[in-house]
Amino acid sequence: MSADVQWTDLKAIIIDAAGPELTPEEVALFKREKPAGFILFRRNCVSKKQVTDLVAAMREAVGCSDIPVLIDQEGGTVARLRQPEWVEYPAAKVFGDLAMHSLEKAEVAVQLNSRLMGADLIEMGITVNCAPVVDVPSPDCHEFLAGSRTYGRDVKTISHLGAAVCRGLLEAGITPVIKHIPGHGRAKVDSHHGLPLVESSLSELSETDFKPFKYLAQSDMKTALWAMAAHVVYSKADHDSAASVSRTITDKIVRGEIGFDGVLLADDVSMKALGGTVESRVKATMAAGMDLTMLCNATFADRAAALSVTPKVSPEAARRLIAAEKARKAGAKQVKGNKNQLRQELAEMLGNSWKQAV
Repeated sequence: MSADVQWTDLKAIIIDAAGPELTPEEVALFKREKPAGFILFRRNCVSKKQVTDLVAAMREAVGCSDIPVLIDQEGGTVARLRQPEWVEYPAAKVFGDLAMHSLEKAEVAVQLNSRLMGADLIEMGITVNCAPVVDVPSPDCHEFLAGSRTYGRDVKTISHLGAAVCRGLLEAGITPVIKHIPGHGRAKVDSHHGLPLVESSLSELSETDFKPFKYLAQSDMKTALWAMAAHVVYSKADHDSAASVSRTITDKIVRGEIGFDGVLLADDVSMKALGGTVESRVKATMAAGMDLTMLCNATFADRAAALSVTPKVSPEAARRLIAAEKARKAGAKQVKGNKNQLRQELAEMLGNSWKQAV
């Protein structure tokens, strides 16, 4: 964080922009309200130079040269950076399939994959990637998640591959965001369009869904990680509220049983899983104990309204953000060797799966 700007000077929200360049109105809004970070979407990404310039402009508007800029670059169907300007990487399922033959080989491959992906991001100034997905999909999990975004159905495989992804991203100087805590895999509807209800017992969830998050929360990377909270109701824990707006789930499950002490980020509050106004949704996520909330794909008026009611980053959230940023910088390593050569090595590990994935 810049010497003249502290985390506690910033609003505890991650926000987006309408296009590939900031409008004068956006610059004025961000300069006045000072969000704690930004997130990029496909509409924001035209070329490498343009993204680099946009990232710099976002930071300049806030007056801080190192606030986080996020992106969803999982690989496969969820990737904001596309050909021909950028290399497209395989979906999680490709590595899950490889793990069925050799978990060790899959770990090596997915760590290299993530390190290469992270190297692409850091070159443009992007510092946070909303990956990996470590949800454990049930047989009736919604296709939007279960189709290719998860590493299979085995808890150990998901945990180990998720950890390898985090290590690869950190080696590139990128903060990973594990999602969707405490587990989105039993959701039968897409939370973009409705509110999923999970009625499984807490003991069952503890034995499956929570385990990959707990594995990462107790790893040597625990201070480096962010986590994205799910817009899912777990009725046996809190029958009234989704995890992202439930103080009970934050305290008893995420911070308690799972033991996650990293930065906790609410999933996009514009999703139809949540009701009420944008302002009420922002307030609900913060009341639930989120370190940061997030608003994406909203109108300019809604972004302004959300920013106006978002509190500043709390001292406790600032502690977690500082720890994560310190770990991100400490773990970064220069990618050794030619990236194209390393991608070729990855392609050889994956065989035909690489072509199928991209």
